[in-house]
Amino acid sequence: MTLLSSCPNCLQHPLELFYVLNRVPVHSVMLVATRDEALEFPVGRITLGFCRSCGFITNASFDKSKMNYSPKCEETQGFSSTFRSFHTALANDLINRYGLYNKSVLEIGSGKGEFISMLCALGNNRGIAFDPAFVPARKPEEGGDAVEFIQDFYSEKYKHVKADFVVCKMTLEHIPNTLEFLRVVRQSMADRFETTLFFQVPNMARVLKDIAFWDIYHEHCSYFTATSLKNLFVMADFDILDTWTGYDDQYLMITARPAMPTDRRVNKTIPPNDEECESVSTFAIEVQRRIRQWQDMVGRLKHDGKLVVIWGSGSKGVAFLSALQADADQSAIEYAVDINPYRKGCFMPGTGQEIVEPAFLSAYRPDVVVAMNSIYTQEISSELKSHGLDATVLPIEAIQTAV
Repeated sequence: MTLLSSCPNCLQHPLELFYVLNRVPVHSVMLVATRDEALEFPVGRITLGFCRSCGFITNASFDKSKMNYSPKCEETQGFSSTFRSFHTALANDLINRYGLYNKSVLEIGSGKGEFISMLCALGNNRGIAFDPAFVPARKPEEGGDAVEFIQDFYSEKYKHVKADFVVCKMTLEHIPNTLEFLRVVRQSMADRFETTLFFQVPNMARVLKDIAFWDIYHEHCSYFTATSLKNLFVMADFDILDTWTGYDDQYLMITARPAMPTDRRVNKTIPPNDEECESVSTFAIEVQRRIRQWQDMVGRLKHDGKLVVIWGSGSKGVAFLSALQADADQSAIEYAVDINPYRKGCFMPGTGQEIVEPAFLSAYRPDVVVAMNSIYTQEISSELKSHGLDATVLPIEAIQTAV
């Protein structure tokens, strides 16, 4: 495969490669019905490249031809009370901050439709949403008939669809040609200078700081810090209103509006600072050591006769197990636990662990539960107690915690 050589965010500067991982599942949220299918799941390669001009990080070996977004993708986090509380607070914040009452809302990459339905219900708005993975039978009751769902990618052919507020949550990281895509969004707004955009992406600054290899997936071909995200919006002819992080610093968020014609966009991008550049270098040095730490810990637990499960069968779980699989004994982790009932009985792409519901643990009785996201630690502990279990809950970030 030919590696991407120049930055797709600023289109001209070379990429410095700093992290390579082979044979990773090309999809990490797709439902897989059998273990054999999981073990034979299509794989790709991750080769992260860093642009020192705009700060963007991309998977230089991303293979778009292997992607197949469909209703078999099960990405929703909406079964978690912790996540629902965050979603509700975010919706209310945006409604109050930008006066989203009796307005039109467009969402790019709406998943199963929870967020746009919430925006429409809470603000008496009307909406239109795009996502090839939408499942009509699971259309949220919240929002009623106020939202129209289109099972398709948002693209240039939908530029005629206008809205007062444009939402794009956890989607931009799946798009390889970031500047090209955002320019299509900008062109669709033409001279509607009061239209507001809200984008949410994973916060790559946290991933680099925490050496969070479990947050790097094949289908996430684009990774943003605040610097590279703001640079992208400036280059696409937007004025930035605000940027902030949320959900324990895991999400990076931005709001913007189309720039006025009188506001020239020349020389308004900024390069990453020394701290950002250093975080890339540190990640490159430390990531293999962090992976080996987990491999060693899983091996020790198995040697001591401990039963270990991971909690969270989505992207983090797939990335975690995929990174460990090269040298670790996969039989040391037999199951992945998930509260999403649509995942029950499926298998982890690439590594083949069965996905079970929490009630399964009452009989299995694990000694250690590795939480794929530390923000759910309290929720997981409460669920375990409800099943009469006192297993150690080990947040994935806490690799140095003694067990």
